[in-house]
Amino acid sequence: MTTQSRNGGRILVDQLLAHGVDNIFCVPGESYLAVLDALHDASIAVTVCRQEGGAAMMAEAAGKLTGRPGICFVTRGPGATNASPGLHIARQDSTPMILFVGQVERGMREREAFQELDYRAVFGSIAKWVTEIDDPARIPELVSRAFHVATSGRPGPVVIALPEDTLTDEAAVPDAPPFEPIETHPSLGQMAELQKLLWAAKAPITILGGSRWSAAAAERFARFAERFALPVVCSFRRQMLFPADHPCYAGDLGLGINPKLLERLKSSDLVLLVGGRLSEIPSQSYTLLGIPAPRQTLVHVYPDPDELGRVYRPHLAINASPTAFSTALEGVQPPGTIGWQGESEAAHAQYVAWSDPGPIRNPGSVQMAEVMAHLRAVLPADTIVCNGAGNFATWIHRFWPFRAYGTQLAPTSGSMGYGVPAAVGAKRLRPSATVLCMAGDGDFLMNGQELATAVQYDLPVLIIVVDNGMYGTIRMHQERHYPGRISATNLKNPDFAAYARAFGGHGERVECTEDFAPALERALQSGKPAVLHCLIDSEAITPTTTLTAIREKALAGS
Repeated sequence: MTTQSRNGGRILVDQLLAHGVDNIFCVPGESYLAVLDALHDASIAVTVCRQEGGAAMMAEAAGKLTGRPGICFVTRGPGATNASPGLHIARQDSTPMILFVGQVERGMREREAFQELDYRAVFGSIAKWVTEIDDPARIPELVSRAFHVATSGRPGPVVIALPEDTLTDEAAVPDAPPFEPIETHPSLGQMAELQKLLWAAKAPITILGGSRWSAAAAERFARFAERFALPVVCSFRRQMLFPADHPCYAGDLGLGINPKLLERLKSSDLVLLVGGRLSEIPSQSYTLLGIPAPRQTLVHVYPDPDELGRVYRPHLAINASPTAFSTALEGVQPPGTIGWQGESEAAHAQYVAWSDPGPIRNPGSVQMAEVMAHLRAVLPADTIVCNGAGNFATWIHRFWPFRAYGTQLAPTSGSMGYGVPAAVGAKRLRPSATVLCMAGDGDFLMNGQELATAVQYDLPVLIIVVDNGMYGTIRMHQERHYPGRISATNLKNPDFAAYARAFGGHGERVECTEDFAPALERALQSGKPAVLHCLIDSEAITPTTTLTAIREKALAGS
């Protein structure tokens, strides 16, 4: 700890070091030049991005991977508003993140100076906390608070505005001590009540979701599920919380859910919900459980007391983080005779059949099921898989078996453009990992310029662009509700392989299934950021139906 006089930029960077930050993502701006100068001498890896939305998404991905706040710096005004999609993802995905934003000098505020914004008003409904630091002597205090707010209870984003002259003024103030996330633990009485409820159940099921997990916590929960022979379901885009090859794994609660899994959930008599909120997508538009009183006995484990009882009234509410709860599960013992014996094996068999790409055929010369089968065969089990939003993501969620913690980066908020920056951020943090991004054509171009960041830092990520020449999800809904009336969903796309080569990466076009395997091998061997541009038939809208079938069904019902 030091009390020597330093400018605000140096004080701020020293706080990041004190709190264990080793990576930040940014787009530079003159509003925080003093911070950039302090970073020159700091042992923090700085990733310079091409657009603030990409920088914020990289920081959010870092928060997901580490459980510690991802750090992003952007300049004032348009820089901050460009970063807002990443902030919203962090909010809905419960990801710890801190966004530092430049601000006009203190004496210029409330005059609508150049690029001035009221950040409390702009981000107040998205972030957990928004503040502005007026005194450099308070930087250690408020940055320490930001780390605690971002990680406590339900994690989320914090925004700190930094007036330019706060960063250049000097103060003599000691550094704050390193932060530690505040843990919440279940009581012995609650764990005894959980054991009692499990012993009385006839058809229990578990749903895992949310954040504040760790690899050790996921392993502890897997052992608990095995002891109780419990079917385990992962919430939307949280499949990495439980290994897909575990005999208790029953599948995921997302879009296009396995009908047999949905039937199993609805017929259960006890639901153990750990870490998740069971919001719109996993709850199948809030139809899975009764609101406010669930039809099943509900045990809800969540780290934030404000969420418990907010939508669903649980029979047993446990205010605890998944990490602490999984530790307490070691003392919960199964009954002498498990009344639901064999159900986890049956549920797993249903998942295996549902996730088998072999029987699936889609229109066109590129068969996406075969592409997924090949990826499963050649990529390592700990591949970090990233995606944004669009119907293309169904191929990942249904057919890629997530087998290790920390291998899934996908926005539960449904934000397009997330996959590419998430992949770049993941490779920056985990350079030895295989990182795969799957993107749609519309999805890719929302942040495809971050391919330049991958090239700049020599990050050989693999990007598969599934190109059907349209905003596919919107077109699907358009055909369902307004059949045959195509409006604002068609796209005229560039050659994405040439786009990759123009940036200095590796790029290839895949126009038939037979081209994919050799193209993938060349991409992996190139040692460069690589784009495989897969042209699929526009009719191949999901693994199980076509646009024509959707249109005809809608017309028949009208």
